[in-house]
Amino acid sequence: MPTRDAVREALKRFQTPTGEDIISAGVVRALSVDGGQIRFVMEIAPSQAPAYTDIKARIEDTLRAMDGVDSVSVVLTGHSDSAPPSLKPSKPAEPKGPQKIPGVDHILAVASGKGGVGKSTISANLACALAAQGRRVGLLDADVYGPSQPRMLGISGRPSSPDGKTILPMRNHGVTTMSIGFLTNEGQAVVWRGPMLMGALQQMMTQVQWGALDVLIVDLPPGTGDVQMTLSQKAQVDGAIVVSTPQDIALLDARKGIDMFQQLEVPIVGMIENMSTHVCSKCGHEEHLFGHGGVATEAAKLGVPLLAEIPLDLQIRLAADGGAPIVVSQPDSAQARAFHDVAAALVARGVA
Repeated sequence: MPTRDAVREALKRFQTPTGEDIISAGVVRALSVDGGQIRFVMEIAPSQAPAYTDIKARIEDTLRAMDGVDSVSVVLTGHSDSAPPSLKPSKPAEPKGPQKIPGVDHILAVASGKGGVGKSTISANLACALAAQGRRVGLLDADVYGPSQPRMLGISGRPSSPDGKTILPMRNHGVTTMSIGFLTNEGQAVVWRGPMLMGALQQMMTQVQWGALDVLIVDLPPGTGDVQMTLSQKAQVDGAIVVSTPQDIALLDARKGIDMFQQLEVPIVGMIENMSTHVCSKCGHEEHLFGHGGVATEAAKLGVPLLAEIPLDLQIRLAADGGAPIVVSQPDSAQARAFHDVAAALVARGVA
C-alpha cells in the first residue's frame, strides 16, 4: 500500500506555474492516504484554474499508477486573488443567483442558531419519515466540521466515482445521503478555511449524482456562517426549518438564524422545539428540564407553524447512536409519530 511520505514525494515532482513544487508551495491540503485510497485538496487562486486543470489530470494519472492505489480523489478549490489598489471603482460581476440542483424538486434546510440542540437527529428522522411516506429523499450533511449523518443512518464505506468527476452518494433506510464524513477518517479533523468549505459544499450539491428527488434535506452546521450563506446564494432553497430547545439562551441564537434566512430571502417553513419535555421511564413523572413553550411563542411572533415538540427521550438517542433512527427502529412508537406528523405536514404544504 502507498504511504503518505511516498505520495508526498510523488507530488513534489509537480510544479506550480511559478516553478515551485506544489508541496513546498502549500497547494496540497488535507492529504489523506487510507489503504489504497488517496484524497486531498489543491487550494489555488481562481485565476490559476486553467493552468491547474492539466496539472490535476497528470497528478491523478501518476498517483493511480502507483502500486496499491485503488482510487484518487483530487478537489480543486480556491481563495480570491488579492486585487491591487485602484482609484477607479470596479464594476461588480453580475451574480448568477441561486440555481436549481438537477433532478431535485425541493430543498429544505434544517438549521439551528447554536450547536447541541439535536438538529442532526431531527434531520435524520425527518428524512426517514418522508421516505416512509413514499417520497424520494436525499440528505446532504453540510456540517463539514462535525458530520454525524454517517453514524446516525448506519452508513460506512466510501462513495465511488465512476468517471473521476461525479460522486455516487450512499443510501440506507430509503434515504440517499452525502457527507464529508464519508471522505475522511473517523476522528480526523477537517482543518479548512472558508473558501475550502464553500468549494466542498458546492461540489456536494452539484457533482453528486443525486438522481430524481422529491426533496433534498440539508443538515446545516450551527450558526450563521459561510455554509449557510453559500447554500442560500447558490441553490434555490424552498424553505428552512429552525430547531431550538426551549431555554432562552438557545432561542437567542435561534432568532439570529431566523434573521439570517430572512435577509437571504429564504422562507421559514416552521420551527421545531426539541428536548421539549422529559418523562421519567420509571415513574412517568414529566419535567420540563429546559423550560417549555418558548419555541411556540417565538413561532407565533413570526407567524410560522410550530411543527413539533419533540421530547428528550432515551430511545431517540439510542436509535440515532445505533444507526437506525427512531422512525426506522420503532416506527409505531409515540416518539416516531411526531416525526411522521411533521413529514405529513410538509408533504401537504407541497414543500417536500
